[in-house]
Amino acid sequence: MSVQYKDYYEILGVSRTAPADEIRRAYRKLAKQYHPDVCKEKDAEARYKEINEAYEVLKDPDKRQKYDTLGMNWQAGQDFTPPPGWEGAPGGVHMEFGGDMGGFSDFFKTLFGGGGGFSDFFSGAQRGGFRGQPVQRDSEVDLELSLEDAVRGGTHTLVLSGRGNDRRTLNVRLPQGITEGSQIRLPGKANGGGDIYVNLHLAPHPVFEVSGFDLTREMKVAPWQAVLGGDIQVETLTGSVTMKMPPGIQDGQRLRLRGKGMPRRDGGSGDLFVRIRIEIPRHLTDKQRELWQELAKLG
Repeated sequence: MSVQYKDYYEILGVSRTAPADEIRRAYRKLAKQYHPDVCKEKDAEARYKEINEAYEVLKDPDKRQKYDTLGMNWQAGQDFTPPPGWEGAPGGVHMEFGGDMGGFSDFFKTLFGGGGGFSDFFSGAQRGGFRGQPVQRDSEVDLELSLEDAVRGGTHTLVLSGRGNDRRTLNVRLPQGITEGSQIRLPGKANGGGDIYVNLHLAPHPVFEVSGFDLTREMKVAPWQAVLGGDIQVETLTGSVTMKMPPGIQDGQRLRLRGKGMPRRDGGSGDLFVRIRIEIPRHLTDKQRELWQELAKLG
């Protein structure tokens, strides 16, 4: 069965020789732009899924190498059929994820999904396994979490799919103190008794920037608020709080809310930094213009 070819490089707007950090920056920019909670375009959700799928392939050196073996002559939207001779090749284990990791396209599933095709060929070649032989090495998978999930902790369901309808479900308990790149070991859960190492990644957030356990967000204030100061309401990951803004604050200046960042392993929390952005009014009434002119005369 043919599927439509997807040019993952084109989706992220990078070249085929782009290094990993450039791919990561492009992904974060687009994911923030098209996040369904932020973008109001009709196709935002579909575009967001497409961006995540492209990054899922290009961020992983093995997946990227497998994808690149298809060559550069394919164009987005072309009918694509796996090369002959790759169906029924030695098989391995394919892993799927819940949440944002689901909903991959037929093209992705053709390359990396279970039940034959590219996935079986690559998995067998990579692991050195053959049909009927268990994989006895440790496995490594990536799991992307929202900031909210990382703060809440609890249990996340991980679905492992093998050949045919073979599926296993594992519960991954999320510890306190998750940061980008944290790793959870599931002993004895891989095929053949090996361990599964779950690499945790934090999805780009439409509001908060993450640096270790600290968060940064922007807050827009009116010019008179910046001049006079006062209390402003700030939404954090755990609810709204009141922050005192000093008079005469400058555009770009940061204020700290201690303990309102990400939970730490020791039971404490990082900080939330609020970057002030002074929003200049675009439209003035006659009265407002008159008052600004008076202020200008006063210097």
